[in-house]
Amino acid sequence: MKKLLLILFLCACSARAADGPVLPEMQLQINSQKFTVEVAASDATRTVGLMHRRIMPESRGMLFVFPYPSVQNFWMMNTYIPLSIAFIDEHGIIVNIADMKPLTTDPHPSLKPAQYALEMNQGWFAKRGIRAGAKVDGLDKVPPAQ
Repeated sequence: MKKLLLILFLCACSARAADGPVLPEMQLQINSQKFTVEVAASDATRTVGLMHRRIMPESRGMLFVFPYPSVQNFWMMNTYIPLSIAFIDEHGIIVNIADMKPLTTDPHPSLKPAQYALEMNQGWFAKRGIRAGAKVDGLDKVPPAQ
């Protein structure tokens, strides 16, 4: 039994390593909803994002950190997971949320300058009643963009 658990653990670690570099993780909160994000704060990690992944656990996501607020634009090339994206300004306020279809190059822009983008499983925000204007808590602890 111990050998089986060790094999499963090693397989899980190998699969994660194949996804790319291990990113720092942190907890954020919107209203009463706490969740964990991987932080993509460099050009290289922002470029790859969630590409090539097949699943993402519930209440987990990816936070993209940009050096300064500007209109951000995302697409879903090589991304298999249906996602919702929240664009967030420098004060932690969600400016807009968009649903994105997997494996498309349709543009999904922020409606105003955003310093962060938060990708969660599609429908995550809607299921929790989170809309534009909500505040994201915990961004003060996010590592700066590189």
